[in-house]
Amino acid sequence: MSMMKTLMGAAAALALTATGALADGPAVIFDLGGKFDRSFNESAFNGAQRWAEETGGTFREIELQSDAQREQAMRRLAEAGANPIVMAGFLQETPLSVVAPDYPDTTFVIIDAVVDAPNVRSVIFAEHEGSYLVGMLAAMASETGTVGFVGGMDVPLISAFGCGYAQGVVAVNPEATVIANMTGTTPAAWNDPVRGGELTRGQIARGADVVYAAAGGTGLGVLQVAADEGILSIGVDSNQNYLHPGSVLTSMLKRVDVAVYDAFLAGPDVETGVHVFGLEEEGVGYALDEFNAELITAEMQEAVDAARAAIIAGELMVHDYRTDGTCPVQMQ
Repeated sequence: MSMMKTLMGAAAALALTATGALADGPAVIFDLGGKFDRSFNESAFNGAQRWAEETGGTFREIELQSDAQREQAMRRLAEAGANPIVMAGFLQETPLSVVAPDYPDTTFVIIDAVVDAPNVRSVIFAEHEGSYLVGMLAAMASETGTVGFVGGMDVPLISAFGCGYAQGVVAVNPEATVIANMTGTTPAAWNDPVRGGELTRGQIARGADVVYAAAGGTGLGVLQVAADEGILSIGVDSNQNYLHPGSVLTSMLKRVDVAVYDAFLAGPDVETGVHVFGLEEEGVGYALDEFNAELITAEMQEAVDAARAAIIAGELMVHDYRTDGTCPVQMQ
């Protein structure tokens, strides 16, 4: 079922969809960029869809068209009886801090941010750990000794991706050069594949032969240009290896789908508080499948798996940019 409602005059319409009537049940609010961005939002959708297929249940969803809709979407779902309500993306933090106290009987789940409220589950990922592993793979695959990173919105979260990646690169090749660019400073940075492609071309011109994209829909432009120009790329969030077989070296998996699935499965009684998903919890990792098997040698896999085990054991520490706003590796 699909309905369109006009909210608060000048605000754009919100689309609320479900496969049944507006009865109690879970819901998800996708961030800007759309649920089929082949990255972060689509991973969230896949988790919700898996729950629906396994349980036979129905869920409601809203795809945001502007920042102004965030609070309205949360209130609309809460008032309709949705529970729990999952919000994908750190930009949901401020409106949720306002909304959550008004609906104490509704459980909210926010991904990539922390909201201190008794009815909120905050899901955080150790992106720097997964990015370290793909950085190692980038360095081992590079023939030029120069690799690139294209981030989306210039925020600490994305800097954590880049910093973890750079640490993995120099762990393999201390003389390597890591070129880094952010796409922009507004939410539009998540959905600009043309700009992503332009930044990739610029990095290729400077010698990069592997480029890691952590930019949502913008990353599709990075992967496309890498394939067109004959270099390797690294996908993010969802497994993007299939998009350009033989060109995508790997993808840094961020199991947003599992976070959504677990929340839906637990229902209104989902445990609140802060929950961190890193390598140990299999919340992050790297993708190996038939689409990149020929690119990852046994030696590469052995080295990365050893590093993964060392990180889990606490023998190898990957610095998280978010702790102090610094990175031990200088990027250009």
